[in-house]
Amino acid sequence: MTLAPTPARPVVPDDVPQGVPGPARPSAPAHVIRDDAEAIAVAERLAADFVTGASRRDAERIWPVEQLDAFSQSGLWSINVPKAFGGPEVSYATLAKVIEIISAADPSIGQIAQNHLGVVAAIRTVSDEAQQRLLFAEALKGTRFGNAFSEYHSKRAAEFETTFTDDGDHVRVNGRKFYSSGAILAHLVPIVALDDEGRAWYAIAERDAPGLTVIDDWSAFGQKTTLSGTVILDQVRVPKTHLVPGYKGYDRPTADGAIFQIIQVAVDVGIAAAAVAETIDFVRGKSRAWVDSGVERASDDPYTIQAVGDLTIRLHAAQALQERAGHAIDRAVADPTAESVAAAQLATAEAKALSTEIAIAATNKLFELAGARSTLAEHNLDRHWRNARTHTLHDPVRWKYAIVGNHALNGVNPPLHAWS
Repeated sequence: MTLAPTPARPVVPDDVPQGVPGPARPSAPAHVIRDDAEAIAVAERLAADFVTGASRRDAERIWPVEQLDAFSQSGLWSINVPKAFGGPEVSYATLAKVIEIISAADPSIGQIAQNHLGVVAAIRTVSDEAQQRLLFAEALKGTRFGNAFSEYHSKRAAEFETTFTDDGDHVRVNGRKFYSSGAILAHLVPIVALDDEGRAWYAIAERDAPGLTVIDDWSAFGQKTTLSGTVILDQVRVPKTHLVPGYKGYDRPTADGAIFQIIQVAVDVGIAAAAVAETIDFVRGKSRAWVDSGVERASDDPYTIQAVGDLTIRLHAAQALQERAGHAIDRAVADPTAESVAAAQLATAEAKALSTEIAIAATNKLFELAGARSTLAEHNLDRHWRNARTHTLHDPVRWKYAIVGNHALNGVNPPLHAWS
């Protein structure tokens, strides 16, 4: 490994808001999930609790501190740790279903786990046994990995200016990040940083490491409590034991990109499921029948019945494609070949296309079917649309159609990166 020369420290304007401190490590070990069935059962139990207060957390931008602790201590943050290292290693179809269930209750909480689970998958792919043992042990005991991947001013999502330099048994990281979901309440922060060959590594730093500043400046109109913001990295020391060669996950066919993507799919499916459920509940209990319908209840309106049927079918189709993609990822993880990885990427792209469509459609149709009173601030139903519109912008779905079409027409496999 060769390292880049020491860069200048990042320029931090005087008016940058103060960073926020990180959380304490858990005082007790996290639960370890036994199998796929328990993972689903635990997710359903947590979701029943998380949905309470979700609207208020959105409206007032309240951090889900207690909910996040319950989530990571439940064992659901280590469900893709391999069995050989003491983890449950559930199917990726199950992992996606877990995120869908949590996201239907509160999609910000569902999204917070995304990069943690993706980094756990990457460690399995690229790390040596000693590093795997070290970092998987952290996940199993309840340590949360955040992220400091994307950069606000880069020309493309996969381009980075953050670098690291040699410092004996450590490296020093310098740069500036944004879109850092989960970083505020993470225990460790994986930072994407480049060596002098332009290769991307995950430098996994302590959340309160000197020089690592997380600023609570996320201001999007949706996914308000994903604990994201600006991360400033000023000579942050990271032990080389925590320097993960992430680039190796994309210099040959692996399922790493599809794994990051299927979790995005699951967040959108969860948002859609919540919107369909809210529509049905509102139409049944609060909406009025239209004057020309000839029926007493809004739920007997034939046009409303048809529209709810359409949304339900499309939601079930998205869920089916998500499950299919999860099983394709399982096969690619077990036997990563060009063919198995492409199959996983394509299946996930198809699921991403449909999950985006149903998330936008369901959150928009809610108001048409529920009627004018559904727009009242007291209901805060617009949070579903705001969350869907914000989260589905994570990567352009039009490119999912492109890679599926290019493979079907020309036999071209999808590119290998974290967005494919």
